[in-house]
Amino acid sequence: MHAQEQAKIQDSIAQRAVACAACHGKEGRATRDGYFPRIAGKPAGYLYNQLINFREGRRQYPLMTYMVGHLSDEYLKEMAQYFSELHLPYPPPQAPADAPQVLERGRALVMTGDSAKKVPACISCHGEQLTGVRPSIPSLVGLSHDYLNAQFGAWRNGARRAAAPDCMAEISKQLTSEDINAITRWLAAQPVPNDMTPSPANSVKLPISCGSFPQ
Repeated sequence: MHAQEQAKIQDSIAQRAVACAACHGKEGRATRDGYFPRIAGKPAGYLYNQLINFREGRRQYPLMTYMVGHLSDEYLKEMAQYFSELHLPYPPPQAPADAPQVLERGRALVMTGDSAKKVPACISCHGEQLTGVRPSIPSLVGLSHDYLNAQFGAWRNGARRAAAPDCMAEISKQLTSEDINAITRWLAAQPVPNDMTPSPANSVKLPISCGSFPQ
């Protein structure tokens, strides 16, 4: 009987992706633990780049490295494409509990940047609605403060890297801890648009060179 039950399990990409749910939640929606991000609906190119970064050691998380260490480029592309096509509802945003001046500083950095620090606005790369840009720039809304903060920290200390030129690493080093907290607090408090479809690839002209999104 057990053998018959096993035979009924289909060898599909959806079935293989079930393993990802242990950390990233059912269908990649994320879990209550803010350090495991949502992967459902993210641009396929972005997801593929991150899988490659884990495999090649540019991102550090032992479980991810173990899971993708021996997988081919083609398999990782298939996995990335599968999750990119899952357009599922988002939970409500985190309620902000910060001083108004903190949130205003975050809003200003996200929407207009800081020319004195040579920091471009987040929307200039991640799209006007912050829903990402095809094929490889992720959304910034719908993510927790803890996860966003952790990623900025990883870029600043070199634990997270990307293809050169590593634009986010350079930007992160120009920001103070207070700036980063303001950005992540404001982003985590934003409502998610009804349409989270990433913007078309030709909708942005990056203000700086970025190896993850060659133009």
